[in-house]
Amino acid sequence: MPGDPRDYKIDLSVSAGPSSARPAPPQNRPYLSVLFACCNVYQRIYRSPDGATYQGRCPRCAKTVRFAVGEGGTSARTFIAT
Repeated sequence: MPGDPRDYKIDLSVSAGPSSARPAPPQNRPYLSVLFACCNVYQRIYRSPDGATYQGRCPRCAKTVRFAVGEGGTSARTFIAT
């Protein structure tokens, strides 16, 4: 029985070339753990490069949150965005 002429093979291997390289996740960059109550999902929110804020979005509905960094703040690392 001959094969279907539409049959084809897909190579799913990942090449090590620069075009497929993904940036490494931040290792030492501070982050907050945020529970987005709107969709009941957690997301890491990383501190901005200038160190002034933490900004992020719900991965499901894109609701945005912003936390300012300042003196006399909190040492808490986990928050709930309502």
